[in-house]
Amino acid sequence: MAPVTTEAIAVHDLSKSYATRDGAVVALDRTTFDVAEGEFVSVVGPSGCGKSTLLKILAGILPASSGDARLRGTLIDGPRRDIGVVFQSPVLFPWRTVLDNVLLPVDVQRLDRGRYARVGADLLGLVGLRGFEQRYPWELSGGMQQRVAITRALVHDPAMLLMDEPFGALDAMTREHMNLELQRIWMERTKTVLFITHSIPEAVFLGDRVLVMTPRPGRLMDDVRVALPRPRSLDVMNTPEFGRHVHHIRALFNVKGGVDA
Repeated sequence: MAPVTTEAIAVHDLSKSYATRDGAVVALDRTTFDVAEGEFVSVVGPSGCGKSTLLKILAGILPASSGDARLRGTLIDGPRRDIGVVFQSPVLFPWRTVLDNVLLPVDVQRLDRGRYARVGADLLGLVGLRGFEQRYPWELSGGMQQRVAITRALVHDPAMLLMDEPFGALDAMTREHMNLELQRIWMERTKTVLFITHSIPEAVFLGDRVLVMTPRPGRLMDDVRVALPRPRSLDVMNTPEFGRHVHHIRALFNVKGGVDA
């Protein structure tokens, strides 16, 4: 029987090393943190600090070198059906319609397509894409494609949503709009989210907490609690409280010699 836990995600002493011709490279070093059920946690750090490695371990794509990660008390040791993942690129199949792309996890897991087609259509309505079910990816803008990817990650009702810089390729205005959309979807669906980004303002705007990672080897150097009321409008970025959080995190990077994101 799995141990009783109040955390959705529990990461303990997690490390990951890669073998190279010049010896082992440590990407992630003894990282420990918890994420509560329904919490939105952002992870920010310079390039190469192990953010994406952490996400891939949590997604069950990569094995850890040492330590462990658990979802609702059970060890993550491979791909799982109760985890949804959104990458920077939407990775939509051009020959599948929007709804068929959304239903890809349903097809892979051999779930009831009739039932989940209704769920997928409802989710497309939630993200503002009602009426686009039979369109193809090439008919959509970049922001619309990323909304399809988010819908696909949610359609099978995962316990955890992992997002790896999902808005990094979008222009600034679309990115701000997608931040608002993601906050709204998260508040309506009450999912546990781990959101990786290079953008400090984005991390603060979206997160209940911001995990700040050092340059490689990636270690957790701070866990910043963001006590800003929700729902947050873009105007919150002009408030002193928001500015203090962003300034604090930037100062950590400057002290460590990282990139000022």
